[in-house]
Amino acid sequence: MRVMAQMAMVMNLDKCIGCHTCTVTCKQVWTNRVGTEYVYFNNVETKPGIGYPKRYEDQEQWRGGWTLDRKGRLQLKSGSRLRRLLSIFYNPDLPSIDDYGEPWTYNYQHVIEAPLGTPNPSAHSISALTGKDVTVGWGSNWEDDLAGAPERAHLDPNLRDLQERVRMEFEQVFMFYLPRICEHCLNPSCVASCPSGAMYKRAEDGIVLVDQDKCRGWRFCVSGCPYKKVYFNHRTGKAEKCTLCFPRIEAGQPTICAETCVGRLRYLGLILYDADRVLAAAATRDVKDLYEAQLSVFLDPE
Repeated sequence: MRVMAQMAMVMNLDKCIGCHTCTVTCKQVWTNRVGTEYVYFNNVETKPGIGYPKRYEDQEQWRGGWTLDRKGRLQLKSGSRLRRLLSIFYNPDLPSIDDYGEPWTYNYQHVIEAPLGTPNPSAHSISALTGKDVTVGWGSNWEDDLAGAPERAHLDPNLRDLQERVRMEFEQVFMFYLPRICEHCLNPSCVASCPSGAMYKRAEDGIVLVDQDKCRGWRFCVSGCPYKKVYFNHRTGKAEKCTLCFPRIEAGQPTICAETCVGRLRYLGLILYDADRVLAAAATRDVKDLYEAQLSVFLDPE
């Protein structure tokens, strides 16, 4: 038995009111910089919906996370080392800016400087990347409160196998808010995907971080993450992700998303687990048994 510690967060989804306060505070603290305009370490989605980036849960498209080979051994869904080496200069499994939605702001300067006359000036949307006029068509919470369900709910991978009639009835009676951050996985596929060794999992608390000095911008961590919670900063050429506010954790404080949560739905603490049993649990063939397999890894300190 190899006992390890993992800083973990549990969210009570029944208490989430979809106010996005966690998203705003996280954005202001961590990604309010040039190059991270489209980056949301924390975002809140409405389910059913295709999420941010679009259809991030569809691993047949994005090839994130792990799978089992014919012998029942874990391997990256993105393929072998040889496949990744052959695609190191062109990774075909990356979301584009269209999948995230081009970040935008408004041309407030036009309102201030417009001459007197009619019609009254308005602040039209401009790209936060190029500064040019842009037609807004997607964003991190574009489907808030099922706003996009009539057009795109059928694209949700979780609803793929439902019949059309059942799917529409499902949309009419069921929805919930889903706050999302990096999972800081026990066996992170982003770490295994990184060819430069820049992604690492801290031994003392299990927080997954990016060594900015080692990162070479290959972006295999982006495609390797099944939750698409690793982002690429096009200004610095480095990968970035949720840090679980480790400077605050080290100071004995909660994460900024937990501290500012209006619904008080986030519970943060340290758990112990048997690291020697992680791979066996992850190799569980039947997805219905994964929950119990994960619980069997955790240790009771009593």
